Amino acid sequence: MPPVEEPVKRRVVFVVGSGRSGTSTMAGALRTLGMHVPQPEVAADATNPKGFGEPQWVVDFHAELLKRCNVQVSDARPAAWFEAGKLAGFEPSRERLHTWLEEQLTTGGPELVVKDPRLAWFVGLWRSAAIRCDATPAYVTMLRPPAEVVGSKQTYYAANGPAAAGEVQRTAAWVNMMLHTERATRGATRKFVRYADLLDDWTIPLFDIGRRFDLTSLQEANANHVRAVHAFIDPGLRRVSHTWDDLEVPAPLRDLAQDTWDQLDLLADPDGDVPAVHDRLDELRSTYAALYADAEAIAHSTALAARREGLATLPAPVNAVVKRGADRVPHTLRAMVPPAARQRLRKAIGRAR
Repeated sequence: MPPVEEPVKRRVVFVVGSGRSGTSTMAGALRTLGMHVPQPEVAADATNPKGFGEPQWVVDFHAELLKRCNVQVSDARPAAWFEAGKLAGFEPSRERLHTWLEEQLTTGGPELVVKDPRLAWFVGLWRSAAIRCDATPAYVTMLRPPAEVVGSKQTYYAANGPAAAGEVQRTAAWVNMMLHTERATRGATRKFVRYADLLDDWTIPLFDIGRRFDLTSLQEANANHVRAVHAFIDPGLRRVSHTWDDLEVPAPLRDLAQDTWDQLDLLADPDGDVPAVHDRLDELRSTYAALYADAEAIAHSTALAARREGLATLPAPVNAVVKRGADRVPHTLRAMVPPAARQRLRKAIGRAR
């Protein structure tokens, strides 16, 4: 009898974590070792001269979803996870993603790496698509100290408003992103990798990923692959080394971000992904939600002022029925008002819903 061919093992590795944390370096290293990054990729630029390792289709798909649920790439709102999560059950999006992923696994190879900072908002959607394609999902979360992440974003991305405001918002967004990403991948096959460790000696985390995720590309990498990764990973990529002393961040948020980093950092240790750390991260996530709720309440007057300003500058409708005040405010402006504040406003004008 002819030998029975074993089914091809399908693997999809999702590289997640905050932008400017080494996600591009990780995706590029996995690609260099033989994994497939769906083409075409986002073109390299001055902010990332080695390339992003991001499939253009994935970036466009995520941008569309984020716009639909009114969530930013770096959104500091805890409630944003609920808004983004609702799209995981939207069948047209599920089918589009499944069709695309199946095509990539069929034509690009059975081991894919998918990376985009926006992906963390849709972990459930991607997990479902991978399972529908008979592929095993796994997650690599890149870790970099929050002060370095925020400093890098301040350096390479234009800040909206004063520098201090950008630092505060980006610190809050880092906390929100990392705490919820950890929770969303908990229980799955995953590995946390410090960016510093990747730059110091990439062979240790990369070959551990190959073993842990059962990736043929990494386990069968040859000397040419190894030399290519050595050429790709440049320790000089760590061009920003900010500390908290370099940033203007309120003490409560700074301390919460530091506590979050301390716990996430433990997950990168051998046998560090344990329930005791998970419990502490759950506590920090609750603490952050409470801190954000307090900030929303304090900023309530600012939200109301922005709404009044929008009403004052809104042009009168032409050849249309005049709408009530709240209906005349563009959706994008209404979205600036925190959910709790919007609910109180509706009650105040008799339109609670």
